[in-house]
Amino acid sequence: MKIIVVGGGGREHAIIKKLKENPEIEKIFALPGNGGIAADAECVPIGATDIDGIVKFAYENGIDYAVVAPDDPLVLGCVDALEAQGIPCFGPRSEAAIIEGSKVFSKNLMKKYGIPTAAYEVFDDADRALEYIKTAPIPTVIKADGLALGKGVIIAMTREEAEEAVISIMKDKKFGKSGNSIVIEEFLEGPEVSVLSFTDGKTVVPMISSMDHKRAGDNDTGLNTGGMGTVAPNPYYTDKVAAECMEKIFIPTINAMNAEGRTFKGCLYFGLMITKDGPKVIEYNCRFGDPETQVVLPLLKSDLFTIMKATTDGTLADTPVEFYDKSAACVIMASEGYPVAYEKGYEITIPSDIADKVFVAGAIEKDGRLLTSGGRVLGVTAIADTLEEAVADSYAMVGQISFGNAFYRHDIGKRALMAKVED
Repeated sequence: MKIIVVGGGGREHAIIKKLKENPEIEKIFALPGNGGIAADAECVPIGATDIDGIVKFAYENGIDYAVVAPDDPLVLGCVDALEAQGIPCFGPRSEAAIIEGSKVFSKNLMKKYGIPTAAYEVFDDADRALEYIKTAPIPTVIKADGLALGKGVIIAMTREEAEEAVISIMKDKKFGKSGNSIVIEEFLEGPEVSVLSFTDGKTVVPMISSMDHKRAGDNDTGLNTGGMGTVAPNPYYTDKVAAECMEKIFIPTINAMNAEGRTFKGCLYFGLMITKDGPKVIEYNCRFGDPETQVVLPLLKSDLFTIMKATTDGTLADTPVEFYDKSAACVIMASEGYPVAYEKGYEITIPSDIADKVFVAGAIEKDGRLLTSGGRVLGVTAIADTLEEAVADSYAMVGQISFGNAFYRHDIGKRALMAKVED
C-alpha cells in the first residue's frame, strides 16, 4: 500500500507518524513534507496547492490512497481531482470544504439550520461595514470571508480597532480576495474548546477534545498565531457539554451539509465556545487543526488508516475509534519574532531518545543538518496519566532541544490545570 500525505507542517508529521503504525502501508510520500518529516516519509518537492502536480505524481506512482491535510488544497478541489483519477482520499471535496473556505457560507448555514453560533452581519461593501461599526456592540469580532492562514479573525475591543480591521481587510486587502466579504459578529465569552471529528457524511465520531493557546506570549498576551501549544483533553468539555454538542451542533451540521448537497467526509473540526447559554460554534475547519492534531492523534488507540478508509467508504459506524485514557501536552517551539518577522537557518539539535515525540513544522534538511525555516518550528508532545505530568514532561523535553532564536510560551496547560468545571 502506497500513500501520499499532502502538506508539510507539524500536523502532517503527526499524521504520518500515526499512519506508519499500520503494517499494510509500505511507503508514505509527503508532498512537499519538510526536513523533519523526511525521517518518516519520502518528501517530494510538489507544493500543497499544485493540484495538477499532486495528481500527476499520484497517478504515475500508483498511489493507493491520499490524505489531503491542509485547508488550501481541500478548498481548491484536490480531493475532487484525485478521485477523478480513481484515487481514494481522506478529506472533503471542494463543495464541502467551503464550510471553512467561506465564513459567510458557514454562518449562513448555521443560521438556516438553527445551529447555535454568534449573531452576525455580512458585508461586501467596506463603507457599509464602517457605517455599521458606528453603532455595533463593542467588543466585536471581524472575520475575513476566505482562508487567511488562520489569521483572518480580529477581535476588536474598541470602535477604532473595529474600523481599522475593516479598512485593513476590505480596503487594504491584507488577506487579498479573502477579504472581499467580511462577517462582523457578536463577541462571545467563555472557555474555548476544539473538537476534531471523523465523519463519513452519515456518522460523526468526535475525537478527544483539546485546548489551543493562540496568543504568542505568556498569559495570552501578544499577537494571534497559528497556535503556540495544546493540551488534551479539555477540562471544560464535560460529558454534559459533549452530549449537548452532539445533539445541537455535530449531528445537525452533518445533516445540514447533506441537505445542501455538500456531503462532508474526512475530519470536521468544531471550534466551540462554552457560553452561559451553552456551547456555540466559533468556526468550522474542514481538516485536522494544527497544533491540536499533535495532542489528539498520539492519544488515538485505534488504527488511523483504518478509520480514514472508513470515512471514505462510508463504514465509520462499524469501525472502532478508541482513545487512550491519558492526557497530552504539546509545546510549540517557534522562531523569535513569529508571527511577524523572524530569521531562519539556525541548526536544530534534538536528542535521539526524544525524537519520536517531536513533530517538525518549519525546518529544512541541508548537508545532514536540520535548520529552521519557519515561524513555528517544532511541536514537542508528551503523554502521561495526568495533564500535570504531561505538561511537565513536555517542558522537560523542550529544555533538551536547542536552536538559535528559539522561543516558546511557558504557560501551556496552565488554564486547563486551573479550570474549575461544574458538570
